[in-house]
Amino acid sequence: MAVRAMRKVPWLIYFPEDYRWSFNVHIALAMGRSGGGEVGEVDQVCRALRKKPGDEAAWFREWTRMGDRLRLRGESELKKGRRLTAAGNFQRASTYYQMGERFRIPKDKKALNAYRQSVRCFHRYAELTDRPSIAPVDIPFGRKKLPAYFLPPQGRAKKKPPVVVLYNGFDGTKEMSVNWAADALTRRGMACLVADSPGVGEAIRFRGIHLRHDVEVAGSAILDWLEKRKDVDGRRAAIMAPSLGGYYAPRTASMEPRFKACVAWGAIWDYHAIWKRRIEAAFKMQLPVPGDHLTWSLKTRTLEEALKKLEKFRLDGVVQRMRCPFLLVHGLDDQQISLADARACFRAAGSKDKTLRVFRGPDGGAQHCNTDYLAPVVDFMADWLKEKLRA
Repeated sequence: MAVRAMRKVPWLIYFPEDYRWSFNVHIALAMGRSGGGEVGEVDQVCRALRKKPGDEAAWFREWTRMGDRLRLRGESELKKGRRLTAAGNFQRASTYYQMGERFRIPKDKKALNAYRQSVRCFHRYAELTDRPSIAPVDIPFGRKKLPAYFLPPQGRAKKKPPVVVLYNGFDGTKEMSVNWAADALTRRGMACLVADSPGVGEAIRFRGIHLRHDVEVAGSAILDWLEKRKDVDGRRAAIMAPSLGGYYAPRTASMEPRFKACVAWGAIWDYHAIWKRRIEAAFKMQLPVPGDHLTWSLKTRTLEEALKKLEKFRLDGVVQRMRCPFLLVHGLDDQQISLADARACFRAAGSKDKTLRVFRGPDGGAQHCNTDYLAPVVDFMADWLKEKLRA
């Protein structure tokens, strides 16, 4: 169901009739920060969709069509020996395949093929690009493995630099997080481990690792893996995550004391309450993905079962245990998550060193995860982490 993309703070709205479409266009545009998107290509897709708001089949078709175009162009450029040109095309193709796949529920063969193609394209980009250095890795996680990327610092970093563990949100991906923030972190002398945590990306689609409330088990597994590496200081690690990562990161830092700093990129206080309101409103509120994405992520048959599982997705009684430095970043006009939730989380956090930064539009994006004006927000978070981790 389409919900109008109305906002208190002005922003670029491609589809006034559909908030979800407009918000996700901003995600694609924000990818351009590190070369993962191109305004002209995004605009071409949106023009093709202009008269079709809410038509999810058209959304999938146009975005994956753009992905196909750039993938084929990348292959052609590679045959000519133009490695960097090919790399850029593969990087952007990966973004557009994922944009198309986001709304396709259930995850049928076409959806999974598009996602698989997106990962392949990103791996080809990682192989061909000159910067940053990106290595696909697998993190032991019980009997399974979490897919991730390891990025060392750029430039002349210390022999064993600190490391930032970067998660995603409810419907995010590790490729998205690399494009949004990894460059800013690695340029400041920090290594970066970008993972598909339980319930997102490859972890759920191809490895059967579903969303869970005790996400700190993944954080602990990642720290165990990092502490064995000789090229980073696993004992100087921070955790950072956007959107539902506003639950993941504080929960992990509160339950896993080895983390030395925490950044919540958008607040979450009570995820059960958020979804209860959305369901009671018959999904007429602002949603980043279709409502049945929730049951798929949690591996439940009904919304009632999903809500029952979400009862544990609350930070009250957990975040009071946090002791490391804590930064909470939020947009003033975030219509998915209220500023009241951000303030509640901030007040409850047990850290003595804690900061709440609300961006209002001119100083940084005011929308959810600041996608409407990303650069100053990412720079602020990266500078804060550099200071706290002594990079």
